[in-house]
Amino acid sequence: MTAAPPRVLTVAGSDSGGGAGIQADLKTMLALGVHGMSVLTAVTAQNSLGVQGAWELPVEAVRAQYRSVVDDIGVQAVKTGMLSSAELVETVAELLTGTDAPAVVDPVGVSKHGDPLLAASALDSVRTKLLPAATLATPNLDEVAQLTGVRVESEQDMRRAAEAVLAYGPRWVLIKGGHLAGGTGRAGAHEAVDFLTDGQEEHWLRAPRHDNRHTHGTGCTLASAIACGLATGRSVPEAVAAAKEYVTGAIAAGFALGGGIGPVDHGWALRRTTP
Repeated sequence: MTAAPPRVLTVAGSDSGGGAGIQADLKTMLALGVHGMSVLTAVTAQNSLGVQGAWELPVEAVRAQYRSVVDDIGVQAVKTGMLSSAELVETVAELLTGTDAPAVVDPVGVSKHGDPLLAASALDSVRTKLLPAATLATPNLDEVAQLTGVRVESEQDMRRAAEAVLAYGPRWVLIKGGHLAGGTGRAGAHEAVDFLTDGQEEHWLRAPRHDNRHTHGTGCTLASAIACGLATGRSVPEAVAAAKEYVTGAIAAGFALGGGIGPVDHGWALRRTTP
């Protein structure tokens, strides 16, 4: 009998277009060799043009899904994404706190198209309940501003942003600089820079910035890839570095879909042929 692979649980919303959310998470987990499981928090009507509708699941349904998976199958890592209300945020934070596994929290605030995915009333719950339960938080620059008020316009600002997020209690924070304009600090226009720290260690992660607009699902994919790394026993810096490499390849292979922003290619490494 084959041994079961590491198990990773995603707690997030569904993207009917298949580029982000639960769908992106499970594709990432399959590509990286772990067994992906899911707790659905919301259903969205979503395509390459944006989010046309979103319906939150009842807290009881979210809690039941989580307990069903964790109590029977168990998890080596958990990743959270879209948690639209304060009640959902607080419920998931409580569940994470009671689970003996690393938690990667992607504090999703808006979609790639600018559609709000988190109620303003839930922000304080993210700060006071969810972030303290996180092994690693992975906010992008818009989410940093939303949570802390710190606006990042240069690499130097990323360190200040990280300190502001760490003040809420996560063990590590990864400030994603993908939206940072090129040419600031040491970053060139052709470089995507992220900053990882626990307040003591610091890691700058740099990768080529690909000229590809099809980047739907990047944040979900990165957080899931990090959770996969943690589930296989990697340290946070090792898991983040490996995930950054995977996502960079997925962005480079992103493809057009529909009339708007297409997804990254989660299966790029599986399809890569060796000479």
